[in-house]
Amino acid sequence: MTEPDLNLLIALDALLAEASVAGAARRLGLSASAMSRTLSRLRAVTGDPLLVRAGRRLVPTPYAEEIRPRTRQVLDKAHAILRPPTAELQLATLARTFILCTNEGFVEALGAPLIAAAAAAAPQVRLCFAPKPDKTAGMLRQRRVDLEIGVVGDTGPEIRLQALFYDRFVGLVRQGHPLARATSVTAAEYAACGHVVASRRGQRDGPVDAALFELGLQRNIVAVVPSFPAALAVALASDLVALVPASFISHHPMVQNHGAPPLLCAFELPVKTPGITVSQMWHPRFEVDPAHRWLRQLILAVCRQRMPE
Repeated sequence: MTEPDLNLLIALDALLAEASVAGAARRLGLSASAMSRTLSRLRAVTGDPLLVRAGRRLVPTPYAEEIRPRTRQVLDKAHAILRPPTAELQLATLARTFILCTNEGFVEALGAPLIAAAAAAAPQVRLCFAPKPDKTAGMLRQRRVDLEIGVVGDTGPEIRLQALFYDRFVGLVRQGHPLARATSVTAAEYAACGHVVASRRGQRDGPVDAALFELGLQRNIVAVVPSFPAALAVALASDLVALVPASFISHHPMVQNHGAPPLLCAFELPVKTPGITVSQMWHPRFEVDPAHRWLRQLILAVCRQRMPE
C-alpha cells in the first residue's frame, strides 16, 4: 500500500483557506500551474472535487467544508511536534524525580547542599541517589538513571559528559596516629603502615602502589572495603591509613571540625599519582530537555562552589 504524501496536507490547507488556486500558490510560494496540478492530485487522492466553479470563483464542496477545520488541526499538531516548546521552564511548579547514579563519597560530600539548592529553586523536584554498579553506560542507555556522576569509564561514544571538578587522593589517619604528628610523611613511613583501601570490586592495587613500586617500596593492605565512608570509619577506629579523595573530606566534620580538634587528620601523599576528573554524564535523549539542563547547571554550580580548586 502506497504511503500518502503528507505534503499534500499543506497544499490542501492553503487551498481550503484561500478558495483560490492563485491565492494558495502565493501563500506557498508556488506557481499557479504547480498548484493546479496539486489540486488535481488531491482530487484523485480524496475522490472529491474539493473546489468547484461558481461563476468566476471557486467554492468548497460539502466534503471540503467538513475537512477544513480538521486539516488545520492536523497541521497545527504537526507543527507542535516538529517545533520544540519555547515556553520558559517553570521551576516553581516543576514536579519531577531525577535519579542520580553516584558513589557514597559524592553523596556525603555534596548531597546535602545539592538537595538544598534543588529544593530552594524547585520545591516539587525530588533527587534520588542510586549506587554506581560499574563504569559503563548501561543505566544511562536503558533510561534507568537521569545522570551519572563520577570518573569516566567505558561510557560509549554517544554519552555526553561535563567535568565538574578535579580531585586528588590524600592519606587519612585518626588523631593520635604516628603519621598525624608528622609535618610531612615520607614514602618509607607511608609504606610501613597498615592500609585500608576502598574498592567496589575488591581491587587492591592502584596508582599509589605503582608509584611506591618505582621506589622499591610496597604498602601492606590489611583490608579492602566497598566505599570511602567505610574506609573513613575503619581509619577512625584503628591504626590503618585510608586513601580517600580530597573532595570527600573537604567539608567532613571529622576532618574539618570548625574549631574543635579533628578526629581524623589528612596528609598529602609522599608519591605523585594522576589527578582525578569527576564528571556528570547523560544520554543525548536529555540533551535539550529544559528540566534536565537546569539540573545539570545546578550540579555544576554546587560543585564549583563547594569543591576546592
